[in-house]
Amino acid sequence: MENDRFDRATRQILEALQADSRQSTQQLAERVGLSATPVWRRVKELEDSGVVRRYVALADREKLGLNICVLANVSLVRHGENAVDEFERLVAGCEDIIECHATTGEADYVLKIVVADMKAYDQLLQQQIFKLPGIASVRSNVVLREVKYETALPVR
Repeated sequence: MENDRFDRATRQILEALQADSRQSTQQLAERVGLSATPVWRRVKELEDSGVVRRYVALADREKLGLNICVLANVSLVRHGENAVDEFERLVAGCEDIIECHATTGEADYVLKIVVADMKAYDQLLQQQIFKLPGIASVRSNVVLREVKYETALPVR
């Protein structure tokens, strides 16, 4: 199911689910102007095709005591299979790292890290990231404020 194959109703359903995934099939049907059965089929197709990967609750990080958000640019010394695999295993196992993107440019990876305070970030660096032999550098950018934070993808 590719984006250019979505009809108006399917796009509206996907937009509505991204805004509030707890809506019932009947609520979605009323929103898009279809009956419940075709809406249920479209939702099922979105799920089965992997367009809708999962349903989640978005938590407020600061209310959870995660007051610091850091965007860390990580460069590796070498790009051999072991160094990359070891780094990506560390990332996968670290709950403080909530996003990891392999990138082009100056850094090999950009990490989004959320922690309680700078001491916790320093501990993460010292006890986990810097201990990996393949790390060349970590350049940290502390987020002062989030100007825009969206989780919904554009469905045009």
